[in-house]
Amino acid sequence: MTKQMTGARMVVQALKDQGVEVVFGYPGGAVLPIYDEIFQQNDIRHILVRHEQGAVHMAEGYARSTGKPGVVLVTSGPGATNAVTGLVDALMDSIPLVVLTGQVPTFMIGTDGFQEADTVGITRPCTKHNWLVKDTAKLSETIHQAFHVATSGRPGPVLIDIPKDVQFATATYTERDKTRISHYQPRKDGDAAQIARLVEMMEQAERPILYTGGGVINSGTRASALLRELVAETNFPITSTLMGLGAYPASGKNWLGMLGMHGLYEANLAMHGCDLMINIGARFDDRITGRVKDFSPHSQKAHIDIDPSSINKVIRVDVPIVGDVTLVLEEVLRQWRARGSKTNKGGLDKWWKQIAEWRAVDCLSFKNSEKTIKPQYALQRLEALTKGMDRYITTEVGQHQMWAAQFLGFEDPHRWMTSGGLGTMGYGLPASIGVQIAHPDALVINVAGEASWLMNMQEMGTAMQFRAPVKQFILNNERLGMVRQWQELLHGERYSHSWSESLPDFVKLAEAFGCKGIKCSDPKDLDDAIMEMIRYDGPVIFDCLVEKHENCFPMIPSGKPHNEMLLGEADTQGVIGAKGAVLV
Repeated sequence: MTKQMTGARMVVQALKDQGVEVVFGYPGGAVLPIYDEIFQQNDIRHILVRHEQGAVHMAEGYARSTGKPGVVLVTSGPGATNAVTGLVDALMDSIPLVVLTGQVPTFMIGTDGFQEADTVGITRPCTKHNWLVKDTAKLSETIHQAFHVATSGRPGPVLIDIPKDVQFATATYTERDKTRISHYQPRKDGDAAQIARLVEMMEQAERPILYTGGGVINSGTRASALLRELVAETNFPITSTLMGLGAYPASGKNWLGMLGMHGLYEANLAMHGCDLMINIGARFDDRITGRVKDFSPHSQKAHIDIDPSSINKVIRVDVPIVGDVTLVLEEVLRQWRARGSKTNKGGLDKWWKQIAEWRAVDCLSFKNSEKTIKPQYALQRLEALTKGMDRYITTEVGQHQMWAAQFLGFEDPHRWMTSGGLGTMGYGLPASIGVQIAHPDALVINVAGEASWLMNMQEMGTAMQFRAPVKQFILNNERLGMVRQWQELLHGERYSHSWSESLPDFVKLAEAFGCKGIKCSDPKDLDDAIMEMIRYDGPVIFDCLVEKHENCFPMIPSGKPHNEMLLGEADTQGVIGAKGAVLV
């Protein structure tokens, strides 16, 4: 196709050529020409959000649950600035997004016109790349380049700022296959010599561990399949970051659970005590490492990552391998099998015996109550009653997020959507809608805290309008739970502004939106209430009243190494060390 068209029509045509099926957005004066073109076609579905931050989080949920880039369309000025939080969230968690923003006409840029903002300046630090397109002849090519940048290498958000006069003007459309993309071709194949070094270390290691992250999931389902092959054939233990859950099945016999600040005892101690750490698609985040100088001090470390800037940024490694996880794992397995598939079986047997002792600590145990719903129990029952279903989980941010990661099991990638790097309160509700739009027949549950959920509660209107039957499972402790926990443990029980007051009646709020509201406060009623939520054919707000002062354990206190953990209330005057003793 080579023909003349307006810039607005170019936008819609480029999205079609990129295979876009859904756009999340909110109209305004600076994007009305594009909205007019959307009105005149039926190939792309538009989801009208209630706030631009919600649009970006919906696109994130859509992208993370499908592997496809999410697309957002918002207007200039406040429309663009409202999208900034979502852009930073997507950048931190490597989520591919293409965000289209309107801008005042080119001749007005810099005049402080109505709803003008320096969108490219504001969003430069929170996108992989952004563009201000002042020439309609370059618009379609720029959009195609944007999709390439968003999805190539380490995925992330990109933004295109489009002045209104560029949308009205006419020029020749550039086809996707004629767009120049050679200037951005990240390295995909890992260095064969470095992979050979890693294979030799795998053969000799006595206490190896695989430390996996969101990069495995971002690389595609083939990467998760290869990871499972590697674990099955080597018998190495495996742990994961918050972002990597589901790449290896929670039911797998080699699974140690999540590691990090609220990770499992056995996972953190195995990371500390290993002699070979193989980092696959993770970035040595501070929630994982704890005190950096004491992080896994006696191990050799390999790091596989497609982003060269992530390697040696936080932790120095012995074997750096830049490349796509899928291609690198293929080569690791090829070389390892070619050399005879050897491991240090004697060392591994001893290592697994040690891990079994750490597992026996049962770090997720808690004292249940017959009178009050413990949040851990609520999630145990949610897991039991939904296990095996076609289920997707999103979360808000806080204690409930960590409990969800601890007590919900994920057997496959793309089933767990949470805000990891930025920790964005208000993420989960809109993200659940994006997931539900992508998977209309699936069970989509947002595990929430009442404070975080209220930040974007207006998106229940979107769920109702577009008949997205998302289930909002709110663990309501009437507190800013994680803030309150830190104040209890680290700030002398001075609860500065961490108690919520004047909370809404969530059942009445649900009725106001036109959806179903359920309230549950008695553990005996919980199973029936959860099943009522699941069976209801439409959006649900579930107000689960839980123990108000329950703390989330295990916990690595701020500034401590990752082998020193609080395991429960009895340990809050000290820290549990590697041998289980209290260190005061």
